[in-house]
Amino acid sequence: MPANSSSQRPPLRGGATLLGAALLGATLLLMGTAANAQPTSTSTAKNPAPPAESLFDGQSLAGWTQSGFEAEGPVKVDPVFRDGRGAIIIEAGTTLSGLTWTRGTTLPHLNYEISLEAMRVKGSDFFCGLTFPVGSAACSFIVGGWGGMVVGISNVDHSDASDNDTTQGKEFADGRWYRIRVRVTDEKIEAWIDDEQMVDLEWKTRKLTLRPGDIQKSLPLGICSYMTRAALRDIRLRRL
Repeated sequence: MPANSSSQRPPLRGGATLLGAALLGATLLLMGTAANAQPTSTSTAKNPAPPAESLFDGQSLAGWTQSGFEAEGPVKVDPVFRDGRGAIIIEAGTTLSGLTWTRGTTLPHLNYEISLEAMRVKGSDFFCGLTFPVGSAACSFIVGGWGGMVVGISNVDHSDASDNDTTQGKEFADGRWYRIRVRVTDEKIEAWIDDEQMVDLEWKTRKLTLRPGDIQKSLPLGICSYMTRAALRDIRLRRL
């Protein structure tokens, strides 16, 4: 080999290749870390879902008044009802007995949920008739009507809860709390008892009304029973 052959060799590229590979690996690692990172939600921080608003303080009927049904039973608060928690007691009347929300100007008419716990203490008909607004209309969710088992919305297309496509049958026990929840959105009325969905109604093309008669006194929001002693607690409103 000639003595000056080393000066004629092409330059070695091993160090540059190793450096390039290291830089490429670091870049890929950084890209992977960024791809796997969980994005920080600014919308959630800026616009958290509003908490549910309590409509019963457990001690008084603040915000409520007796509905004024003909021959109704009295409505009172028992601050230590049964398990020591406060409850609203609706005594049985000749027909309807119940209470009506007095702060109607603060109520949403769409995109909200009403929830409560209700108990049939004694009787054989509905222990929760929840009347609520739906846009410019209103209707009632009936729990345990027509002899104690009928669940549904009154009225849909002029048919009451015993005779429309929301009608369901369910057995109820005296002395047991049932969790009741009604959701109203732009498109649907939905209702649950405990974790069982009972109503899933697309209402925009339907005619929603109240039954004729005294139930009008439940507007804009009311809860009543029919010839039945009932207990209510944990009444809440949540805006969606």
